[in-house]
Amino acid sequence: MLEKAQGLDVDEAFIDLEDAVAAGAKDDARRNAVAAARDGDWSGKTLGVRVNDWSTPWTHRDLIDVVTGAGEHVDTIVLPKAETAHHVAATDLLLTQLETALGLDVGRIGLEVQIESARGLLAIDAIATASPRVEALVFGPADFMASVNMRSLSVGEQPDGYDVGDAYHHVLMSILVTARAHDLQAIDGPYLQVRDVDGFRRSARRTSALGYDGKWVLHPDQIMIGNDVFTPTQQDYDAAENILAAYDRATSAEGGHVGAVMLGDEMIDEASRKMALVVAAKGRAAGLTRSVSSITELC
Repeated sequence: MLEKAQGLDVDEAFIDLEDAVAAGAKDDARRNAVAAARDGDWSGKTLGVRVNDWSTPWTHRDLIDVVTGAGEHVDTIVLPKAETAHHVAATDLLLTQLETALGLDVGRIGLEVQIESARGLLAIDAIATASPRVEALVFGPADFMASVNMRSLSVGEQPDGYDVGDAYHHVLMSILVTARAHDLQAIDGPYLQVRDVDGFRRSARRTSALGYDGKWVLHPDQIMIGNDVFTPTQQDYDAAENILAAYDRATSAEGGHVGAVMLGDEMIDEASRKMALVVAAKGRAAGLTRSVSSITELC
């Protein structure tokens, strides 16, 4: 499985020491994680390791063994079930001590923090700002559902009987708003029914539409869908680039320093530019380029 993951078309792969590992197999899992991080070919990907949460007896040993054995190869630590700022601060402190002792660049290893409980959601702002290492806030749907006593066994789907909207909207928006307020990424959690590709697409489209940066995948069948959903369409990307080009020209000396201008049937202004920057940045990151017909029409 670890060898196969190295060849998958994903932006990030993480090695799991938490939920995917039974209590009696933690030591072996750490050794396997170190070997995979140190000896594997993870080029082109961010490599993370998900440790156990601080309510367990394993977190400190996870961090010590992984950083000592493969710290120069690990880009980020995924911290599950964060419920207070202290959980993040403790992780930061131990990482700093390890990096210092091992001669690694202090602060290079980032943190991706999972929000998976009612307590974690209430403390989300303090959690997000507890360490400069924090790079992303990640929604953990299964544990969150259990935390609030949600009557459902289907992770990622709406609970049966809830037919008035999205049962996860509040938590998803809370994570997103907090992430954006502190210049962090917002990542949606997994969809556990790995054979239901339509369900995964539906779930991914929901958070992509809100503005999330990505979504966890559990199976290779979900990868192509995830990449497709979180990449702007060619039409939207062209429209965003056209807005930026038209606004840049309008506000230049050549365009008369105009603050608002018509582009087709739509008036665009500074707010339009900011919205277009979001779509254009995601398209550029995905390798999109403007279509020739789009550039011709603008000219």
